[in-house]
Amino acid sequence: MVTVDTTTITSSSDTDSRSDAAPLVDVRGRPLHDIRFSVTDRCNFRCVYCMPKEIFGRDYAFMPREELLTFEEITRLVAIGIGHGVEKIRLTGGEPLLRKGLPELVAMLSELRTPSGAAPDIAVTTNGSALAHLAPALKDAGLRRVTVSLDSLDDATFQSMNDVRFPVAKVLHGLDVAHEVGLGPIKVNMVVKKGLNDQDIVAMARHFKGTPFILRFIEFMDVGTTNGWQLREVVPSAEVIARIHAELPLEEVEPNYRGETSRRWRYRDGEGEIGVISSVTQSFCHSCSRARISVDGKLYTCLFADTGHDLRALLRGGASDNELSEAMATIWRARTDRYSELRGLNTPRSGRGAKRIEMSYIGG
Repeated sequence: MVTVDTTTITSSSDTDSRSDAAPLVDVRGRPLHDIRFSVTDRCNFRCVYCMPKEIFGRDYAFMPREELLTFEEITRLVAIGIGHGVEKIRLTGGEPLLRKGLPELVAMLSELRTPSGAAPDIAVTTNGSALAHLAPALKDAGLRRVTVSLDSLDDATFQSMNDVRFPVAKVLHGLDVAHEVGLGPIKVNMVVKKGLNDQDIVAMARHFKGTPFILRFIEFMDVGTTNGWQLREVVPSAEVIARIHAELPLEEVEPNYRGETSRRWRYRDGEGEIGVISSVTQSFCHSCSRARISVDGKLYTCLFADTGHDLRALLRGGASDNELSEAMATIWRARTDRYSELRGLNTPRSGRGAKRIEMSYIGG
């Protein structure tokens, strides 16, 4: 962890945080390109791979509101990130649509401008439970894209995975509303866990083929310490592709941009595409260009990190924009993270017992 001491941060006369400064890169030459902000640690689902009910039960103590970054604080950090080359902002959780007034935050972020004069690319990752209700307001506020988590089309399987008996039909309705109001491209993420929902891989592909939605399959990951992760429960992306290709022929296509986490495949008949995110079996650490800022303002340089860097203390301690900019730059320049590359034989058989930050706290 890089220690950031406000008493030793370079003053505004000694540093250049302008948008035309040299690109901010880490030890391995990876630029800072996007930041994911967790806007709440609360969620109305108890998905077995993220917030299992036996850990995050009815009496679980979530953060009091005063500990959460305010919209003004988030907007300030985004503006500083833009000065370092950040172009993409993703709002996550917990479940971000539970954060009261979220369209207001989107509107504030939409007022910012990148060096090219465009608004930052703003997206939201959601479980879709409130999407039908909030999609119009989010679109009007300036939201461009949305990603919806959906782990099965089979209602019994889906309810088993979200563990709160939420029906799949309501999520599908939210997807339709999001498309109708003009959000897009809309991505659908399916976390695949062997023995739980892997039997639905081809059915999901078949359902979303030829639609406006891009389906992505995510390998079950050892994020946090509460989901009881086991390597034997991972369905490798290569197997996912093979299963689909056997019925719906595919061909691989080039990534949309450097550092894209998803490997893209399109249907040979031209009826759309799918993606696979393979953190376990096909590491992409070498091109990872994203930082994560937790709900209480700690900056994490890796999804699998165990410690963060407290930007909220700087924000509320009177730090100038220049001091915040230099703090962010100091942290990123020292970044060496490559957890997935090192996972290999060093990966514990179970996620329990390791010290890592929870996905519900840091966002996916």
